[in-house]
Amino acid sequence: MQLQLQNFASLVGAATAAVQGAARTLVDLTLGSTLRALLEASASIALWMQWLIVQVVQTTRAGTAEGADLDSWMADFGVVRLAPVAATGGLQFARFNASGTAIVPAGTLARTQDGALVFSVRADAAHPAWTGSGYLMADGVSSIGVPGVAQAAGAASNVQAGAIALIAAALPGVDSVTNTGPFAGGLDGESDAALRARFTRFLDSRARATPGAILYGIDQVQQGLQRTIQENRLPDGTAAIGSFVVTVDDGSGAPSASLMHAVGAAVETMRPVGARYAVMAPSVTTAAVSLSATPAPDASGSDVRGAVAAAITAHINGLGLGVPLVWSRLIQVAYDASPLVAGIEAVLVNGDTRDIVPGPGAVVKPGGVVVS
Repeated sequence: MQLQLQNFASLVGAATAAVQGAARTLVDLTLGSTLRALLEASASIALWMQWLIVQVVQTTRAGTAEGADLDSWMADFGVVRLAPVAATGGLQFARFNASGTAIVPAGTLARTQDGALVFSVRADAAHPAWTGSGYLMADGVSSIGVPGVAQAAGAASNVQAGAIALIAAALPGVDSVTNTGPFAGGLDGESDAALRARFTRFLDSRARATPGAILYGIDQVQQGLQRTIQENRLPDGTAAIGSFVVTVDDGSGAPSASLMHAVGAAVETMRPVGARYAVMAPSVTTAAVSLSATPAPDASGSDVRGAVAAAITAHINGLGLGVPLVWSRLIQVAYDASPLVAGIEAVLVNGDTRDIVPGPGAVVKPGGVVVS
């Protein structure tokens, strides 16, 4: 229902007309008169009550409610706003003297140069140097790369390569830390618009065991997930009626075991009765890119080449599941990297000029970007 709202002047005007129309003689309604003051006071209260009505209407509809009011509305249906996501990346610990052994324990903290952001070493049992409680720097090893995660979730936890430079507390046998690559994947809490859009998919998923319902279940796990469904297929690609394969990626190309387990549990709640399924991490197709970049006159060649390499790396990392890497697109990305790029030549992907087209369960990741 569309509310018929009025402003202060229209409320006073309507009241004035009603009073004068009901009186047998001319009523003094000039500015400053007692009756005019009463009518204006009543109009002010009516405006306040009108504002309260508008607030109630806004908070009782998902389409207009915001923030905590929208969360309260969604809670009646068991839909919860998705939490923020912490950025992940790699930390490189190094030492000046490589003799003897040193341990980098899980949970070791590192900070950005200004100390504003804190990152911690996370456990990875699949890491070759993992000891059960930390990472071993063997005798003769001067540096080691370990997985890390931001302590505070949110988009602000995404940092560029080299931003991390301080070890938060003394670490025996280790002298420095940095991040050779960017920390990425950090996301703020789900926005109101995204929550409303997901609620629409929630309603669609209630009565049907469809691909949309399964995708909705996966979307409940974490923000920023890329996912595909291959119907009537087994994990090895052979045809099998009644089976489907779900491929999930968090943008890294190697989602954690805990994430895969959570996605599997979500699919289980949505799958059709009698259907077989598998949840898999994507297969990674690497793209080794080489090209020649000519800087503009008086421009720093190293700066231009660095900008081009960073832009191409970011472009490839941003490709989703099943999204092809188009060879000709790399030329545009290279030119857009900096206004100081005067020319781009000899662009090759894996030594060729062909596109890389991954399957629906594969993703393209950079295998090295060389800009000469």
